Amino acid sequence: MNSKQMRNIFVIAFALLCFSVKAQESLPTEIKFPIADPSPADILYFPLNSPKAKDAENVKPVIKIIYSRPQKKGRDIFGVLEQYGKVWRFGANESTEIHFFKKVTVGGKKIKAGTYSLFAIPNKDKWTIIINKQTDKWGAFTYNQSMDIVRVDVPVKTLNKPIEYFSLTFNPLPQGAALFAAWDKTQVELPIIF
Repeated sequence: MNSKQMRNIFVIAFALLCFSVKAQESLPTEIKFPIADPSPADILYFPLNSPKAKDAENVKPVIKIIYSRPQKKGRDIFGVLEQYGKVWRFGANESTEIHFFKKVTVGGKKIKAGTYSLFAIPNKDKWTIIINKQTDKWGAFTYNQSMDIVRVDVPVKTLNKPIEYFSLTFNPLPQGAALFAAWDKTQVELPIIF
């Protein structure tokens, strides 16, 4: 290899090194991601798991709930952590959202298809479940009662065994579905007609 070829190889290697250094300078140093939330988000559908149905054309969702699931962690929940008589976000983090894919009836009130928030006012023997027009809010800090669509009082059932995570599920009814909510030793049920 002659000196001219060696010089060309050196120039090319130097140019590649400079290009590599310049390319790395334009990249952000390190992206900071938020830490994992201790109250994981979850989604509930009625019919249960309808998005996963093999016959997706005939099994369409009627209701979708997006909520976060706080844990008991040895704490007393209702009456202590979540005080009786105060509006609660029905979960953790952002207020729980419920989406109706078609018109439903809750507590005798007809509700149009759309997305709403769910709140509750827990008490020892009954809860008031609230469907509200506000969405995309954190907790119940900016809850606005004037935006309520319906309030329904439901009885409390005391469970024998505590439930660690706040949990929601649906059971079918002849004309709709019952939304069950449970946490610690407390369970409530909200009928939804469609």
